[in-house]
Amino acid sequence: MALVLGSLLLLALCGNTISEGPPSSRRTSSNVLEFELREVDYETEDVYKPGPISILFQIVHVFLHVVQPHAFPEDILRNVLRNKFDLSADYEKIIHYELGIIICAVLGLLFIILMPLVGFCFGLCRSCNKCGGEMHQRQKRNGTCLRKYFAVSLLVICVFISVGIISGFLANHYLRTHIEETQKLVDSNFRDLRTLLNKTPMQINYVVDQYNTTKKKAFSDLDNIKSLLGGGILDQLRPTVIPVLDNIKTTAAVIKETKEALLNTNNALKDLRKSIAQLDTSLSDVKTDLEQSLSDPLCSVPPVTTTCNEIRMALNQLDNNTNLGKIPLLDEQLDNVNNVLQTDLSSLIQKGYQAFNGIPEMVRNQTTNLVSGIKSTLNSIGSEIKQAQEQISIQSLLSRFMDPIDYIETYIYDKLRKLKEYDSYRWLSSLIICCFLTLVTTFYSLGVLCGIFGYDRNASPTRRGCISNTGGIFLMTGVGVSFLFCWLLMIIVVLTFVIGGNVEKLVCEPYQNRKLFKVLDTPYLLNENWKYYLSGMIFNKPDINLTFEQIYSDCKENRGMYTTLKLENEYNISEHLNIQGYTGNINSYFDNLHVEIDDIVLLDDAGRRSLTDFVFSGVDGINYDAYFAEITKTPTKVNLLSFADDLQGKANKLTKGNLRSSLIRNEQRLRKIYHDQVVPLELLMKGVYQSIRELQNRSSGLGVTVSSIISSLDSAQRFIVNNISSIIVMQSKKYGNAILGYFKLYLQWVKVSITERIAACKPVATALDSAVDVFLCNYIVEPMNLFWFGIGTATVFLIPAIIFAVKLAKYYRRMDSEDVYDDVETVPMKNLRKGNVDFNRHQTTQTVPTKFLSPPDCPSPSSAASLNVGKETRPSRDDRLGDAV
Repeated sequence: MALVLGSLLLLALCGNTISEGPPSSRRTSSNVLEFELREVDYETEDVYKPGPISILFQIVHVFLHVVQPHAFPEDILRNVLRNKFDLSADYEKIIHYELGIIICAVLGLLFIILMPLVGFCFGLCRSCNKCGGEMHQRQKRNGTCLRKYFAVSLLVICVFISVGIISGFLANHYLRTHIEETQKLVDSNFRDLRTLLNKTPMQINYVVDQYNTTKKKAFSDLDNIKSLLGGGILDQLRPTVIPVLDNIKTTAAVIKETKEALLNTNNALKDLRKSIAQLDTSLSDVKTDLEQSLSDPLCSVPPVTTTCNEIRMALNQLDNNTNLGKIPLLDEQLDNVNNVLQTDLSSLIQKGYQAFNGIPEMVRNQTTNLVSGIKSTLNSIGSEIKQAQEQISIQSLLSRFMDPIDYIETYIYDKLRKLKEYDSYRWLSSLIICCFLTLVTTFYSLGVLCGIFGYDRNASPTRRGCISNTGGIFLMTGVGVSFLFCWLLMIIVVLTFVIGGNVEKLVCEPYQNRKLFKVLDTPYLLNENWKYYLSGMIFNKPDINLTFEQIYSDCKENRGMYTTLKLENEYNISEHLNIQGYTGNINSYFDNLHVEIDDIVLLDDAGRRSLTDFVFSGVDGINYDAYFAEITKTPTKVNLLSFADDLQGKANKLTKGNLRSSLIRNEQRLRKIYHDQVVPLELLMKGVYQSIRELQNRSSGLGVTVSSIISSLDSAQRFIVNNISSIIVMQSKKYGNAILGYFKLYLQWVKVSITERIAACKPVATALDSAVDVFLCNYIVEPMNLFWFGIGTATVFLIPAIIFAVKLAKYYRRMDSEDVYDDVETVPMKNLRKGNVDFNRHQTTQTVPTKFLSPPDCPSPSSAASLNVGKETRPSRDDRLGDAV
């Protein structure tokens, strides 16, 4: 059944069958197309695990390897398949290969022949009161040790027999359970095969339909040629152009800010000049008034003369301390900057931006016809791919294989019903065998246990207890049953061993290590005219290297049927999905793409002249140090408050009069001048200082910066003029390659999907594994081998069990007579049977002293030799038998 199932399934799927494979994760994104094949989940597991019982299976494998260590007989199998096998010529090879199995089978046959014969002779011998059949207990010095040894040995043997029986029970249950599960295994395999057949056409249609996704993405890119191609051109120009325009824009703002700073500083300087002029006038008035007051006649009178002279000498300090009135204003620089700003740089720069950003619109306007042509070509490619799909369509072909699969399924179900029916008889027979061995083991075990616990060391052999006697009867019953039926068990063991061992070595092992496939792949083996049988059967081309092992390995790895069966010999997908054939026309469109970009002027001549005029505006030539040197001075040479305080002190020393009044009046005027003019002037000077400092910060190096910007502007303009054509060509190729890449990617994905992913034939390999490896080997052969191994082990151990049971029964059964000894010289009595004394068979024996009749339970040979005890001498009661085991 396994080979029929595997062959039919393989042949049924040899015609371009295609199924789903593992997913190729591809999802659409902004720049990358990704396609996805939905994965199909199959029910049947491709790995079978027998569970904990596999340890017992491994033990049987080791035993078979020891019995049959030879390699798989490939040559013999090849000769059989070629019908060239001659038993008379090749029997030596067969014997050499089967030598271990033959030896074990011969030993089994000897067991089958000898055990009934030995049992028959043993029974006759015992019926003649021989072979231990005489119910007479002879006393032995080491009897206690022998009894214990026999009991322990028999118990150990019972343990080994029990292990074999348990293995038989487990194998019988395992086989029955898995035979019942075979229906589920078959169902899941056929469901997987139908899934394989039903999903394949759907997946091929899905793969073909993904062309629409590719086409939509290409159409989207074509519709967005303005942003993609034009934007690509901008991206190439942007690093050179945009920084220059941004710098010019920034410079225009800086020029405006500089103009404001110049205006503020110049106005502040004017205000400062006015304030200093007013201060000079006020101080001059005070100075004139004081000079007139000092002409008073009082100044000629000592000591007023000294005071007047001091005042007169200090008058030259009432003067302005700065030369700000001589420093030029910033009217010239301000006029130059105003002339620069008469040109609206911001609007000129905005025109530069607009000209630069207008490139994508130019590209779209000039590629309208190209986009239409490419779209038309893409639609025609879709029609060609659909035609290719029709050529590789296998839906009608797959429908032809549904009937054979249905037939195979019906055939297998019918055989499974019969198998379950026969298996019930097999299970019952195996159960009876295991129960029989269990019964024998029970007899032995009960016999030993009853003998041990019922044994009385003080009881004579003729007066042993009922329990002890029952134990002996159990032992002899087990011996009798063993002799009657063990040879029948060995017949079953030999038959199952020969069949199961050979199936394991000739089918299961070579299937697992794939040597069986290597034999089937031998050239000219199955057909003398075909080098490779499968390729000749599928393609009628026997020279194609298509082997059973390669197909099985590829299916085991879940590879596609196209690659597994080398279907390129029937339909070469690479030729029909030739990328160049589909994309050549699109390439020609992009090769002929020409986009003319009008002259792009970043800044016209008026703007350039404005920047140049600013460089020569004189803002960089302002002598800021001269301004800072004067502004940082104090407004007056002397502190007016101190001068007023000194003037007040001198006036207070004078007597009342015109001079004193004049000094006090001018002292008050100086204080007023300080508060009304000097303090505001100091604040104004600080403000002018900040304005000049701000102007310096804004204008420092501004001319050099503008000159550098003008140079960068010239460089950017030259870059546009010299490189715009090459940039357009480069970006056009990049844009075209992106669109072509979608179709290359799609066609490559289709090729990979059909050749490697679609029609993944793992269900075929799984079905073959289920039929051979799982059903035949694991469900049937493995438990069958474990059964004969366990039952055979138990049966073989019955031989020593019989021996020890017969020996041990003498020590437990109640005897009809025993050896009798007296402590004084007497006529010994022998063969006391049922209370009667037979005096015809007596002899006289010398009395043995009692002290010599009390040795330990297990005397040494020397001590036993020193006791010259005759056969008919009766020992004392303490000397009869040792303790019970």
